[in-house]
Amino acid sequence: MNSIPKLAIHGGDKTKTTPFGTGQRFGAEEAKELLEALEQNTLFYHFGQKVKTFLSDFNHMYQVPYSVATSSGTAALHVALGAAGITVGDEVITSPITDQGTVIGILYQNAVPVFADLDPYTYNLDPASIESRITPRTKAILVVHLAGNPCDMDPIMALAKKYKLKVIEDCAQAYLTKYKGKLVGTIGDYGCFSTNDFKHISTGDGGIVTVNSGLEEDYHRTHAFADKNYRRMGTDVSRAPESLAPNYRMTELQGAVGIAQLRKLEWICERRSQLGLALNAGLQDLPSLSVMSIPEDSTCTYWFYMFRLALDNLTCSREEFCAALSAEGITNRMGYIPDVLYMQPMFQQKQAYLGSPFPFELSEVHYNRGDCPNAETILQTAVQVPLNEFYSDQDILDIIAAIRKIALYYGK
Repeated sequence: MNSIPKLAIHGGDKTKTTPFGTGQRFGAEEAKELLEALEQNTLFYHFGQKVKTFLSDFNHMYQVPYSVATSSGTAALHVALGAAGITVGDEVITSPITDQGTVIGILYQNAVPVFADLDPYTYNLDPASIESRITPRTKAILVVHLAGNPCDMDPIMALAKKYKLKVIEDCAQAYLTKYKGKLVGTIGDYGCFSTNDFKHISTGDGGIVTVNSGLEEDYHRTHAFADKNYRRMGTDVSRAPESLAPNYRMTELQGAVGIAQLRKLEWICERRSQLGLALNAGLQDLPSLSVMSIPEDSTCTYWFYMFRLALDNLTCSREEFCAALSAEGITNRMGYIPDVLYMQPMFQQKQAYLGSPFPFELSEVHYNRGDCPNAETILQTAVQVPLNEFYSDQDILDIIAAIRKIALYYGK
């Protein structure tokens, strides 16, 4: 250990002594589109042109026939579930490591989330675990492409075909991510995207649902579910809904910003992919940690960078490792969420609505510690480092140097 530099937390020299690269997300392009939106004298999506243009540009980029704009990524997922016909008592299989927004729509449809385990190296759904969770109540699989890493979609789509299930892709963190050459969000029945401020592109809040069947009626149903089940197509407007649906409309202001943001998306994703791959290359030989595995012939667009510690090969705890990394000047945090979703009070108490066990009482599903051991271990050993497309190559070298310094210092 004498040849290894003293850690900054122990009084040694700090690895990162210069500021990380920053940049301006919004500028004159967004301002121009916003001014044009205001000059329309309407901010309602059906009367204005900005949301329509935003979706048209998105459809062209993704080569999809139809998409629907929503007020948020959470709303996009709810819209997809509603359009897919998910209803009272149905079960939807999804990931236990994701944002709350992934399960909100399931519960608002009075369906029941069922959590499958993850692959320990991709941090995404394990197809074998998915199949083990399928029951006669199962109606859909909601996959989450975590951190921009694509799920293993071929076996998942095979399961969907075998059991006649819908597949909804949560692509909130996975813009321009590719699985074996195909853009995620175009593989399942629906792809759901977020334009929240904490995503690759931002309209403040907002979302998009791709309708991948190519059928016009599927598009109309999805479009209607985002707008109270009103049917607004061209000059025709039907206000006679046959069933309940929320109001998740995107405004012209969000659409205007989205137009300008989309023009930057390819560069943003390409740069993030470069940075993530550079981090993988710089860390993959360390026996005290493992880097995120990307499926073969696929691309990750790295919304953030997460690696796992092999604690048996270290003389420190994860808390000590992260504290040392912070002292070296590298922002980080432990894991992604505090615990797997099924350990949240809402699932432990089976209470989606205050004072009621509905809809959990319609299913035999239980939520117990140990249900998804790989997912639990991932969260207990993972370290997350933020990424930004404005980071310089030197910033990445500094992150690598700091992690290596700590891993070697504490390595057995």
